[in-house]
Parts: sequence; C-alpha cells; structure tokens
Amino acid sequence: PTEAEWAWVARYEAGPNARKFPWGDALPPTEKSGNYADRSAASLIANNLDGYMDGYVASSPVGAFKPNALGVYDVGGNVAEWVHDYYAVYPEAAGQTFTDPTGPATGSFHVIRGSSWQQASISELRLSYRDYGDKPRPDVGFRIARYAQ
Repeated sequence: PTEAEWAWVARYEAGPNARKFPWGDALPPTEKSGNYADRSAASLIANNLDGYMDGYVASSPVGAFKPNALGVYDVGGNVAEWVHDYYAVYPEAAGQTFTDPTGPATGSFHVIRGSSWQQASISELRLSYRDYGDKPRPDVGFRIARYAQ
C-alpha cells in the first residue's frame, strides 16, 4: 500500500476520531493487543514494555492477535511495514490537504510505517510514527495490496 493507504487503514476507527495507537488512545497496550517489545524480548533488545507480555521473543505468526476494526491483522506490532512511497519530508506542504498522495516519484529510501516487535517507546508505538530504510531489517516486512477498479 501507499503510505496514505497504510495510515488510513491503521488509524481507522468507527466514529469521528483516528486512533493514536493500534489498541486505542492510551498507554500501556491492552493485553494481547499485538506483538511489541515486551519482557520476552529483553534478551534481544534493551528497551521493552514493562508489564506487557505477548509471548513472542521476536516476530509472531500472522493473525496471532485480533485484527483492527477493518479486519486487517498486525497493523501495529509484529513487523514494521515497508510501504510503496519513497521517504520525504514535506515542510512546504504545511496546512495543505492532499487526496491519496503517493509520495515522490524517486528517492533513496522507502517509508516504513508501524511499530515492530523491537519497539517500545511512545513515539515508535504511535500510528503516526514514520521511519525509512533502504536495506532489509529483521523487524521490517511488507504487505501486498492491489488497486481495485
């Protein structure tokens, strides 16, 4: 998916507001809400969510946790997602509204969205968090999407 498509699906909640986190609007994550940097991953990563336990040291099988309101699994947690768009910062776009943007046509890095089993900070767990990369990582995957006509 494009970054805009990913963000819409991830933040969707029936009603007027968008979600802040995959499980809702407040920390800590609710029990069994996803695969995040919990105590079971402490041997692999330094920062973890104290008091949260998902039972997986690294990535979990797809569908191990409940889907979001649209029926999409693992939008937050498990692996972060490499999306279609190239990474860019848009300071000149402040205050403008775009419909279904697809990002720049070229670039060196792709946008990575969503948190993974390695992440535990407030910023990384928020659905608004953006990362970028150009190489494989053990905590990044991708989602296959296609346009419906």
